[in-house]
Amino acid sequence: MYFSDKQYDMRLPLLHLMILSFLVICCQAKQTKTLENIDVTSFSDKINSNQNPQLLDVRTPEEFSVDHLEKASNINWFEHDFAEKAGKYDKSKPIFVYCKAGSRSSQAAKKLSEIGFEKVYNLEGGILKWNAAHNKSLGPIIGMLEAEYQDLTKADKMVLVDLYAEWCTPCRKMGPFLTQMQLDYKDEMTISRIDVDRNPTLAKQLKIESLPLLILYKNGKEVWRHVGYLSENDLKKQL
Repeated sequence: MYFSDKQYDMRLPLLHLMILSFLVICCQAKQTKTLENIDVTSFSDKINSNQNPQLLDVRTPEEFSVDHLEKASNINWFEHDFAEKAGKYDKSKPIFVYCKAGSRSSQAAKKLSEIGFEKVYNLEGGILKWNAAHNKSLGPIIGMLEAEYQDLTKADKMVLVDLYAEWCTPCRKMGPFLTQMQLDYKDEMTISRIDVDRNPTLAKQLKIESLPLLILYKNGKEVWRHVGYLSENDLKKQL
């Protein structure tokens, strides 16, 4: 069949688009095959079934020094040479990654898949869910305890607690307006922001699994909670 120059020119971009779509689908299929996001039980079972598992904690060295899984090594996801350092591991063997709550390890797991690791397992919910599931002992007491936290919530006026971490992107987005609300609402309620990394003992006692976590108390009793990002307008509507 004969195509005019105009018809050929119209079909060429379409052909390029089809090829590009095919390549994207292939890449996604390959990543799905090499990368698995798994729960605490599966993560634990797979680690135990490997004689010398490649277990990678992608949090900061400061976080790692406070608490980490046994036999884990540490490469900070935020460091510019993360891929270079991680690339020294055996790519033909499974690699297990985790962080605090799952956000950073999810990104790290994708990068590991991209640079050629044949099997990558990412722990959903991170070490927060791991500790909650394993009822891990408190260890050294660091920061606030649950008893102090309960005293904090027993004010005459309503108390809004924001449990957050500096590495948490949604937490950072909410930080500025929550700080401003502390001033704007000071006569009506108390807004307390608690960094879980500075208070790891409290995080374990409360079994915090995801961040940010907002909890509203009235007369010392919890009346509302929200996990994840919440806009300023939506929060004000709730209050």
